[in-house]
Amino acid sequence: METGSESNLASLEKKDFGKALCIITGASKGFGRCLAQEMSTLLKPGSVLILVARSADKLRELETILSSQRDGLVIRCVVADLGQNDAVESVLSEARKTSSSDINSLFLFNNAASLGDVSRHVRSFTDVNEVNEYLSMNVSSALCLTAGILQLFPADVGLHRCVVNVSSLCALQPFPSWVLYCTGKAARNMMFRVLAKEECDLRVLNYAPGPLETDMQVYARTNTADEGLRTSMAAMHSEGRLLTCEVSVGKLIKVLLKDDYESGAHLDFYDL
Repeated sequence: METGSESNLASLEKKDFGKALCIITGASKGFGRCLAQEMSTLLKPGSVLILVARSADKLRELETILSSQRDGLVIRCVVADLGQNDAVESVLSEARKTSSSDINSLFLFNNAASLGDVSRHVRSFTDVNEVNEYLSMNVSSALCLTAGILQLFPADVGLHRCVVNVSSLCALQPFPSWVLYCTGKAARNMMFRVLAKEECDLRVLNYAPGPLETDMQVYARTNTADEGLRTSMAAMHSEGRLLTCEVSVGKLIKVLLKDDYESGAHLDFYDL
C-alpha cells in the first residue's frame, strides 16, 4: 500500500512549472548546469530558458544538450561576466524578448558566485578596488539583475514569480580566511529577505545547497589559509561526505514544486 508521504512525492513528480521564463546565472558548470538540466524537464513547450555564464563554449555545449532533449523549449545564452557594468543589461535585453502575456511563471536563479581569495586573512585586505570588484560580482549584480527582472515582470494576476538565491552556510556562520565569500553570502541573504518583505506576492527563497563536489570545492580545500578548515574539507572529500549537484538540485526542485516555504526563508539542504 502506498503511504501518505509516497503519495505526496508521486504527485510532486507529476507537476511542472508551466509555461515559464527561467533565468539561471552561473549556468555553465556545477550546480547551475545541473539546475538548468533539471528545470528544462519541468517547463512546458514555449517556455524560455536563459542561461548566463562567462564561458561561451560551455554554454553552447549545454544549449546543444538541452535542445536535443526538449522540443519546444527556447534556449537563449548570454555570455557575460556579471562583475562587469554591461553584463546585467545583456541579460535584461534577452529577457525583454519575452512578454509576460506569453508565460504563467517566472523564475530567476541567482546562482553565479565566486569564492574569492581564501588564501589570506582579513587583515590583508587593504585594497579597496579588490574588495569592490568582488562585491560587484557577488552582491551588486544580483541586486541589479533581480531589480531589473522585477521591473520587466511586475506583479500580475496569473503570473507566478519566484526568485531563488543560491546561498550557503557561510551566510550564517563565519569561516576563517573566507571573509569575502562569507560577507557576500550574508549580504545576499539579507538582500533577499528584504525583498520578501517588500514584495508580498513574490516567492523568495535563500537555498543553501550543502557541500558540493565542484571545482570551487577543489580550489577551496587546496588554497584555504585556515588549516583547520582546510583539513575539515579534505576529510569531507576523502570520506565521501560531499554532495553531488544532482542530489542537491533535486531537493531544491521538490521545495519549489511544493511551494509551501516561508518567503524569504533560508533553507539548507540538511534542513529538508
